[in-house]
Amino acid sequence: MKIDRALLDKMAHLARLEFEDKDAEKMMQDMTNIINWVEKLNEVDTTGINPLTSMSHEVNSLREDKTEPQIPAEEVLKNAPLKNEDYFRVPKVLG
Repeated sequence: MKIDRALLDKMAHLARLEFEDKDAEKMMQDMTNIINWVEKLNEVDTTGINPLTSMSHEVNSLREDKTEPQIPAEEVLKNAPLKNEDYFRVPKVLG
């Protein structure tokens, strides 16, 4: 697959990338090489091979959800420097 300028511009827009026009030819060539390399996977016979869902053979050991005693909200908030009824107050981060 050959990456042309229109496709490069579309991908750059979607990925929010900016580059100078002088670099476009090199980027198109690099992306074409990457796509050609990935397309080589189509040549591999995968008949009878199950798809992987993970690269690890580890199995998650899940525990049963159960309710346990909780610390009362008043006790949790008693050492808070700033609080508002049942919530912690923190300095504003976003403007």
